Amino acid sequence: MRFMMQVRANKNSEAGVLPSKELIAAMGKFNEDMVKAGVLLAGEGLHASSKGARIAFSGGKPTMTSGPFADPRELIAGFWLIRVKSKDEAIEWASRCPFADGEVIEIRQVVEASDFPPEIFPPEEAAREQALRENLQRKAAKP
Repeated sequence: MRFMMQVRANKNSEAGVLPSKELIAAMGKFNEDMVKAGVLLAGEGLHASSKGARIAFSGGKPTMTSGPFADPRELIAGFWLIRVKSKDEAIEWASRCPFADGEVIEIRQVVEASDFPPEIFPPEEAAREQALRENLQRKAAKP
């Protein structure tokens, strides 16, 4: 099972305030522990929403809005993508994160091809999707 652990933004992350040297070191150790355990697939921090954009669709047409966006608690400041055996294990990993009071991590399971019935996601489409994933992994592994 894959899970995304989403780090919620706050006023500091939206203001572009960088984490302390101590938090960077603690996060490095946390990431290293996940790599050693074989669960970390990806993990990144995100720039403030002021450097981003949103595309909303209405009537089949896209409309772009530049950031910043309201209410940082509804924004994502970073994420990890992990592969674990259960939601409980994902919760355990998120609970180990070295964040201070007030920080929030939301855990969401990633939808897999097997979550769809074959009449919606036929086996040939699932195989094509898997081939695309494998191709991406091979490209990412090349220096």
